[in-house]
Amino acid sequence: MSSKKSATAKKAQRATARKATERKAAAQQATTRPEAGAAAKATGAAAADAAPTGPRPTRLTVAAVLAAAEGVVLLGFGVYVLIMGLTGDPESPQQAEMLGVTVVALALLPLLAARGLWLRRRWSRGPAMITQLMALPVAWTLVQNGGGLIAGGVATAIAALAVMALLINPTATEALGIGPRDA
Repeated sequence: MSSKKSATAKKAQRATARKATERKAAAQQATTRPEAGAAAKATGAAAADAAPTGPRPTRLTVAAVLAAAEGVVLLGFGVYVLIMGLTGDPESPQQAEMLGVTVVALALLPLLAARGLWLRRRWSRGPAMITQLMALPVAWTLVQNGGGLIAGGVATAIAALAVMALLINPTATEALGIGPRDA
């Protein structure tokens, strides 16, 4: 009777060892076959960029709204400059029109980043942070020019620093799927 038990135990051990060897070979094959590795990476990237479940953290919502507000203000300024370049009397209409088109194009970055943050896409944090870093020198320039531009510069700086602080918060990074992963 004990010989039957030991034979059964040996078969189970061999089956377990065979399965482990097969898993190891499959993993090794995925790393040596580029198309299998690429397919696994694409599937992993799609799963990582999928919208997480659960409620959106307030910090992420506020960051998305602030980034969208910055984009809307930039878009409005770009349209204003473009219209004034076309209908006004600037020194150089071509430069005014080009500035307007450039500002409208630049407004797309914070707007796209805000949409990505709202939808909790992990890629959106980078463009949002870059936008805020670009806003700080603009805010400094506005403050240095004085007059009514001081208020705009201070508001720009506060908004940029607030969005950066909100996006580096662990709650926001976890909601975007960024940060330490369970192995």
